[in-house]
Amino acid sequence: MIEITPRCSIDESELSFSFVRSGGPGGQNVNKVSTAAQLRFNAAASPSLPDHVKRRLRAIAGARATSDGEIIISASRFRTQERNRSDALDRLVVLIRKALEEPKKRRTTKPTYASRTRRVRSKRLHAEKKRFRREGSEAFE
Repeated sequence: MIEITPRCSIDESELSFSFVRSGGPGGQNVNKVSTAAQLRFNAAASPSLPDHVKRRLRAIAGARATSDGEIIISASRFRTQERNRSDALDRLVVLIRKALEEPKKRRTTKPTYASRTRRVRSKRLHAEKKRFRREGSEAFE
């Protein structure tokens, strides 16, 4: 079991890893060894996560989420499979923790009298500047 929070954990059987050749510098090692890790987690079918968390997770994941609700995380920062595997896993845990946080409700507020006055004053000054330019341009013709 992979612990996300004290109340939420994911079974390792829900994750699948595949390893591919990594790009970038590394010389002959890059050409010979498949070190880049690709983590797949089917969030839509996961029994470990509540529905509201699944929806938020899919929204947070963005381009990493497929249309089927599967989240794909690629990790190729390190030169070893083990470190890339743990990096991908850590990034998934961070993503799920972010989805578990309840978004704060927005409380509607009214602008203060002073801010309304400043806004109207700046609009008036801007209009005067434009009017002056319009009147001034006719004098040069």
